[in-house]
Amino acid sequence: MIVIGGGIIGLTCAWQLSQAGRDVEIFEAKQCGGEASWAAAGMLAPGGEVSAASPLGRMMISSLRRYPEYVAELQRESGLPIDFRRVGAVEVSFTDAEAEELEMRAASQADLGIPSGPSSYGGFHARYYPEDSLVDPRQVVAALVSILRQRRIKIHERNGAVSLWPDGTGFSTRRRDVRCDDGLLVAAGAWSGELHRNAPPTIPVKGHLASWNLKPGMLGPILRNGHTYVMQRANGVVIAGSNEERVGYFRRVRKSAIEDIRSRAARLVPELGEREPDSTWTGFRPGMDADRPFIGRIPGTAAHGAFGHYRNGILLAPETGVRFMESLGCSPDQGLVG
Repeated sequence: MIVIGGGIIGLTCAWQLSQAGRDVEIFEAKQCGGEASWAAAGMLAPGGEVSAASPLGRMMISSLRRYPEYVAELQRESGLPIDFRRVGAVEVSFTDAEAEELEMRAASQADLGIPSGPSSYGGFHARYYPEDSLVDPRQVVAALVSILRQRRIKIHERNGAVSLWPDGTGFSTRRRDVRCDDGLLVAAGAWSGELHRNAPPTIPVKGHLASWNLKPGMLGPILRNGHTYVMQRANGVVIAGSNEERVGYFRRVRKSAIEDIRSRAARLVPELGEREPDSTWTGFRPGMDADRPFIGRIPGTAAHGAFGHYRNGILLAPETGVRFMESLGCSPDQGLVG
């Protein structure tokens, strides 16, 4: 099977296919993991996303539960380290209205199996989510690429698809046409919906992030307030985000957006307001007008899709791999994390 897209979703599905004994090739427009997977902070936090029962919420909770085995198997097969830790998260309320909303959401989340408990932070009301975690997406991608290369899977970088054939039995790149006799999977993130008229449309949702190189261990749990978060990787890098902009594929970092993020993050970690970020960047989340990612056959074609993960592609990678294999009629124990 040919996989179009070398981000965490496409690579995970390719790994699953290889584990099940399928021949695989990957076509990636740039370099593997170079778009949303590279830009992502790496929060694995249903506690900050899920507020009521939904198919997406159940998918997120299930995927978080798969993550320890997913990472362990990646590390075993690749021999590479991955910064994955269950650090928990503290959601802070700065106003009475925020506190009331947080308590109502926590009550609903408890019924869904997302635990949390009362806490405080800097004198403000908060809740602690013990199961929320973090991972370094770039290390996950590096491990996946290493495994796939060890398995002698061909990875064609800087050679992405520009369109699928009408029946989905092949696709065209800027260099050549490629026939897919053993199936085709579209996992090209925000660009997926552009490849075929029957594919669910995807929307690039731009987000800004900033990071500071600080002393490792300065932060414990992830800190959140609304759409603001601050987290720290094991190497000391502190990441703060984010915002949302629907401006097409306009990549430039806006200074005003970074200043807004830094100002919001400094309410959670005052030290961040005292120094300029060491790095700033943007990424394109693969948005879609649907209540969950698209995983399955693209209508009217022989091609499959796995895209539209929006803010949660990193979190949803293990579950997506399993559900994609199930959509092909393969049982989960034919691939990873069954």
